[in-house]
Amino acid sequence: MSSKSKETIQLIQHELARKGFDPGVIDGIWGRRTEGAVRAFQASNGLVIDGIVGPVTWQKLFGSPSAVEPINSPAIPWFQEARRLIGLKERVGPGNEPKIIDWAKDAGIAYSSDDIPWCGLFVAHCVSSTLAEESLPSNPLGARQWLKFGAPCPKPVPGSILVFWRDKRTSFKGHVGFYAGQEKGTGVLHVLGGNQSNSVSIARIAPNRLLEARWPATVPISGDKVEIASGQTMFSTNEA
Repeated sequence: MSSKSKETIQLIQHELARKGFDPGVIDGIWGRRTEGAVRAFQASNGLVIDGIVGPVTWQKLFGSPSAVEPINSPAIPWFQEARRLIGLKERVGPGNEPKIIDWAKDAGIAYSSDDIPWCGLFVAHCVSSTLAEESLPSNPLGARQWLKFGAPCPKPVPGSILVFWRDKRTSFKGHVGFYAGQEKGTGVLHVLGGNQSNSVSIARIAPNRLLEARWPATVPISGDKVEIASGQTMFSTNEA
């Protein structure tokens, strides 16, 4: 899943800096410093102060409408952070992947080993590192706790948080990740998540396992479904 979102974020950071709003290092990573610069820019220009570069903020910042593809939209920075981390893996054997442990420290989540399922931690990192005012659910390590996050999303769109059952619907077990698309005809979901084959990756998950789609409460829902060609016949059944 190639991404041009890094270049888009760098462009935003550069323009913010040029206009006197310091986003920190111009590195294509959407962090709290960049979000703060967007908020300051919005306040200075009489815009809604939400830290999100949607169509109105983009127009004001660049003087022209955005031509960015929806999947690369800076209006869903938590999803772009998730895409940036594709390929990161937990450590095999003794020791932990430092970045995974750092996610927990930065978000104030008690977490000591990447042997502990970390799909919920991955989602918590992507949300908390890009949306300063968004509240995480209590015990975000529990996948089904994300059913209490934000607000319901009527239909999955890029950036939606998808909560799945595992083993069986009545079990306490679950999985959580981000909607990245769905296969035309079958509806099989492509889910960008952590702890999928012990890494940040995209897994194919049967749509009948979906419990609910959620969306951050501080951000307007945007986007539409992404249909892709059917893939291989096998799909993920156990993400832990």
